[in-house]
Amino acid sequence: MLLSVLIDIEHYIIMEETRIIKLTYNFSLKVIPLYNELVKQEEFVLSKQLLRSATSIGANVFEATAAITKRDFAHKMSIASKEARETYYWLKLLKDSKLVNIDLTGYIKEVRSIIFVLTAIVKTTQRRLRQTK
Repeated sequence: MLLSVLIDIEHYIIMEETRIIKLTYNFSLKVIPLYNELVKQEEFVLSKQLLRSATSIGANVFEATAAITKRDFAHKMSIASKEARETYYWLKLLKDSKLVNIDLTGYIKEVRSIIFVLTAIVKTTQRRLRQTK
């Protein structure tokens, strides 16, 4: 029974890893044209911050897939989670400041779902690390 539960947990983590790689890569692809549109509307500072943090999410997730240990994996995913939260901050700031005339609602929803998945991956991995001590 315990082995079955562990296999199910491992399967869940692998599925979430695959899902988060796709989510973050696709999100990066969406943010690049958004950055270009922000620059067209003469928003240069926050747009650069947004581009850096948003593309960093996927880069850190991709790097986590090559982690040597589960602890390293959790650390890299944790960094990706922090970058996602930073991205959420820049998007909300752009939206609420009304510096640009772009509907950012979809981007905000998408990054929130990325944060949710990353948080689940980090918490599950950290819990498993504690259980193996």
